[in-house]
Amino acid sequence: MDSGSTKLTQSRNQNFVPRTATEMTRKTLVLILAGGEGSRLKDLTKWRAKPAVPICGKYRIIDFALSNCVNSGLRKITVLTQYKSHSLLRHLQRGWSFLRAEIGEFVELLPAQQRTAEKAWYKGTADALFQNIDIMRSHRAEYVIVLGGDHIYTMDYTKMLLQHVQSGADFTVGCIEVPRAEASCFGVMAVQDDMQISNFTEKPENPEPMPGKPDSALASMGIYIFSTRFLYETLKEDASNPASTHDFGKDIIPAKIKDSIAMAYAFADEETGEPSYWRDVGTLQSYWQTNMELCDIEPELNLYDQEWPIWTYQTQSPPAKFIFDDEGRRGEAIDSLVSGGCIISGARVKRSVISSGTTIESYSHVKDSVILPKVRIGKNCRISKAIIDKACVIPDGTVIGEDLEADRKKYHVSDEGIVLVTPGMLGQDLFSFEGD
Repeated sequence: MDSGSTKLTQSRNQNFVPRTATEMTRKTLVLILAGGEGSRLKDLTKWRAKPAVPICGKYRIIDFALSNCVNSGLRKITVLTQYKSHSLLRHLQRGWSFLRAEIGEFVELLPAQQRTAEKAWYKGTADALFQNIDIMRSHRAEYVIVLGGDHIYTMDYTKMLLQHVQSGADFTVGCIEVPRAEASCFGVMAVQDDMQISNFTEKPENPEPMPGKPDSALASMGIYIFSTRFLYETLKEDASNPASTHDFGKDIIPAKIKDSIAMAYAFADEETGEPSYWRDVGTLQSYWQTNMELCDIEPELNLYDQEWPIWTYQTQSPPAKFIFDDEGRRGEAIDSLVSGGCIISGARVKRSVISSGTTIESYSHVKDSVILPKVRIGKNCRISKAIIDKACVIPDGTVIGEDLEADRKKYHVSDEGIVLVTPGMLGQDLFSFEGD
């Protein structure tokens, strides 16, 4: 971004606006909401927070939001946690402690602490911020970016921040075009020609279509940018409202559209105008599908972009190893991702994501499946369209995914026919292996 393109005009609601993107990012605080229970992921979140769920072979879900921040030059980051946060906190401490507080960079961890007189846990996304308003104030930011920690995408937040400042907005909502038939799962907005929001409805039964696109709707990505004075006043007002559920999508955004400058930022390809890659991995189907998309020859989510790396914590593992080359006993993987530390020992893997430290024994076949870290799959197994949780030991001769009625007696089977297998479902001691 050259200096000419980053010169900003004075906004309609602030006395001073930074003149460069770097100056903007230095004056911005990021809050990542990572306290969601993630109940739609079933037993994948029985012992871990949703943002801590392993994904894409070697990452955790939260790594994508954090990597977007670091790659965008945003280095003042706080992560708000609540439910089952131990493995999430441990991952953040191990993998995201490289920022230097001495020069104003940090990933700060904010577990729920019942910090108000009511002594209650977070009651909603807005309440989570309100309970930490004094900590937010201490950072003296001019802008606050609020992100969900449970979406998979790559995004340069400075472009959205630039639009927010140039428009003089009180708040800006990141949005993406989605099929109207799927929009009922999101907050849906209507916008004017200048992208000012004219209406916002959380999870509507009949989503409002986009002008000229009757089969599409603008859905909220759960990304918000606030000018701080507006945010603090709004949070205090919402906290004193007994009728509020203290949620941005349900309460604050719809209520503030009429008496503030509310803008939408469309997340789209700058050349084609088509929606950019963004996935809400809140269900087993979407989680499985997101992993499967990585097996495409040219996936939309490019994990190999050296200019936009996805950072994470990972153990020091040896390279993946494929052994045996006999007829019917050949270690091979086709259209798959195989992470470090894996051994494919005379087994066949097709269109699957195999996470680090996994071993698959001879004569076994794994296809259309997501295998989380440290799984051991025995000999003569057949696994299809499954999600195998971390540290599962699959006995020799196990068949999963071919007889869903039989699978339902042992495992969880989604409406789409995806089989989730966890150590508990296999009768294996949860505490017999290193924790999540």
